[in-house]
Amino acid sequence: MEEHWTVGRVAELGGVSVRTLHHYDAIGLVQPSARTPAGYRAYSAGDVERLREVLAYRRLGFGLREVADLVGDPSTDAVAHLHRLRGLLLERRERADAMVAAINRELEARAKGLTVTPEEQLEVLGARLYDAIGGAYTATRRTEPRIAAQIWDALGDAQTVLNVGAGTGSYEPSDRDVTAVEPSAVMRAQRPAGAAPCVAAAAESLPFENQSFDAAMAVSTVHHWGDPIAGLREMRRVARRVVVLTFDTDEPGWQDRFWLTRDYLPEFTTVLADFPSLAGMADVIGARAESVPIPWDCADGLFEAYWRRPGAYLEDHVRRAMSVWTTVGPEAEQRAVRSLDDDLASGRWAERNRDLADLDAADLGLRLLIA
Repeated sequence: MEEHWTVGRVAELGGVSVRTLHHYDAIGLVQPSARTPAGYRAYSAGDVERLREVLAYRRLGFGLREVADLVGDPSTDAVAHLHRLRGLLLERRERADAMVAAINRELEARAKGLTVTPEEQLEVLGARLYDAIGGAYTATRRTEPRIAAQIWDALGDAQTVLNVGAGTGSYEPSDRDVTAVEPSAVMRAQRPAGAAPCVAAAAESLPFENQSFDAAMAVSTVHHWGDPIAGLREMRRVARRVVVLTFDTDEPGWQDRFWLTRDYLPEFTTVLADFPSLAGMADVIGARAESVPIPWDCADGLFEAYWRRPGAYLEDHVRRAMSVWTTVGPEAEQRAVRSLDDDLASGRWAERNRDLADLDAADLGLRLLIA
């Protein structure tokens, strides 16, 4: 194999122009680090690998700034990028397959003169929620160290830990014996090499004996469960300690804690309309509740993460990793994004939220239940 590749050869292989590669070089995104025998700059194998990642993310719709953050993440190696890219592509393929199947069903029904209900019409957008949003998770959903420290402290001296609704593995403690449970194939496919073993199962029916684990944890997942109370009871059954990161809707006026739901997305209240109360969930497992502040530079792209970085909500790939947007639907999402974009441009957002500028963390309703 060659030890280096010229700019022209790499452009040919990558299906891009030499001008594009020169631009990537100029902005520091991919800089050729090798030299030809004649002394010209050329691409090493490592440079080509980085370029492959950049081009792949670009073709999936990410902007240059977001691509720079992704490929520059020191905690992510080439294998992790491949897992992430594979998950993103699987999600797109599965979503497309689901849409084609739904279209075929509707065409067959219409050909027979049958009435197609609104629910059936909307199936064309369907697929299960986690499978619809799961492919975008590893792009923005990472472990936030300050939140992780609070979760891991709550686990106490537990050595065997069950992570329920584990997703791609964020917040799994590396110094304990972890078993993961995740129902979504898209999410399981994105778990990095070396991650804890993962069982395909739902929270409401955990395939483990009573008291099998020292602790069971669930992080930002309870609101996705079909029956949250049943899932919490299952966690209590299989573990001696239970730690759950969830959301508080008990506090009066909770909808107004966060400017995004207050000013731009009132539909958020319907997302949690049937969600159990915090007090009710705590009672089921005998838990106390702790507030979990969200730092202004939160590394985990959860819904409230960008409370001091509002421009992030204008980025499609950021929203795709938040289930709220899929749940409220495209009309509400597009209206909210347009309004926020207008207010950022006019300065109205900054004026309304000037009290946030000096805050290092905010209490936006995240709660840790510890039993």
